[in-house]
Amino acid sequence: MRVKPGQPDWQDRDRFILSKGHGAAGVYAVLAEMGFFPVEWMLETYCQDGSVLAGHISHTGVPGVEVSTGSLGHGLSIACGMALAGKRDGRPYHVFAMLSDGECDEGSTWEAVLFAPQHGLDNLIAIVDYNKIQSLGRVEEVLNLEPLGAKWKAFGWSVHEIDGHDFGQIESALRDIPFETHRPGCIIAHTVKGKGVSFMEDKLAWHYKAPNDEELRQALVELRVTE
Repeated sequence: MRVKPGQPDWQDRDRFILSKGHGAAGVYAVLAEMGFFPVEWMLETYCQDGSVLAGHISHTGVPGVEVSTGSLGHGLSIACGMALAGKRDGRPYHVFAMLSDGECDEGSTWEAVLFAPQHGLDNLIAIVDYNKIQSLGRVEEVLNLEPLGAKWKAFGWSVHEIDGHDFGQIESALRDIPFETHRPGCIIAHTVKGKGVSFMEDKLAWHYKAPNDEELRQALVELRVTE
C-alpha cells in the first residue's frame, strides 16, 4: 500500500478498511511496526480500559486507522464511498476492505457489492476472510454462502480465490490489481481459524476465548515464536 507513516492524512494514500473490526490487533501491530505510532502502545495498552487501542478497531487518536468499525456490514459501503470519491477527484489511490464471511450474511454488504461495479470502481479491492466460522456456528449452518465466488462474479466483480495463509498467493493477488479495468476486485481468502495451533484450529470457541498462560506457551511453541 502507498502510505506515509509520518503523514497519515496524505491525500493520495491508499486506504484500508477493516470491516471485521474485531481483527483490530493485527492492524494495530502492523501500523506500530511501520511507525504510525510507538510499538509500546500495542504492547502495553491494547484493549485496556482508557486505551486508544480498542478491542474493535477505532480511528480516534490512532494514526493510520481510517474509520472505526465492529458493527459488521458497513465497511464495504464506506470503502465504496472512498473509492468513488477517488475516481471523481482523479486521485491515484486504492481502497482495500477486509470483510468477515459472517458479515456477508448482511444485506448492507450486498448493496455495496451491487454499487461498486455500477460505478466502475476498479480502485476498490474487497478481501473476504473465508474461515467458515462465525459468531454462533459454522457459516454453512448459520447461513450458507456457497457458491461465494460465483455470487461476487454474478454481481460484476473480478474474483480471485486464494489460500489465505500463503503469503506468495496473497502478494501475487495484490500485485495484480486492478484485476480488470472498470471492475472492482474481490479476493476470497480461504483460511482456517486458529491456523497453526493444534487446540485452536477450526474451533468455534476460539472466536471468543483468550488463552491462559499454559495455552499461550503451547501456542507459541507450535507457532515457533521465540521470546
